[in-house]
Amino acid sequence: MITTLKADTVNFGTKGQVVIPRRLRKEFEIEEGTKAQVYEENGHIVLKPITAKFIKSLRGSLKGTGVMKAMMEDRKHEREL
Repeated sequence: MITTLKADTVNFGTKGQVVIPRRLRKEFEIEEGTKAQVYEENGHIVLKPITAKFIKSLRGSLKGTGVMKAMMEDRKHEREL
């Protein structure tokens, strides 16, 4: 399978702001007020939108890791303070 990469060029504003091209906003369901994670990875700036679709994809990802038990213990400790 051959994947074609379609790239757009954007300009940074004086405050470091960029406009995400419309086709990408539609594809990733980015609307006004959508938050995103921004981090560096292997010399690249990564911008990851936090959309409802992304949040739903995380459902069950922590199952069996003991996170819920640890969280409940923390809550119990906080109530005791």
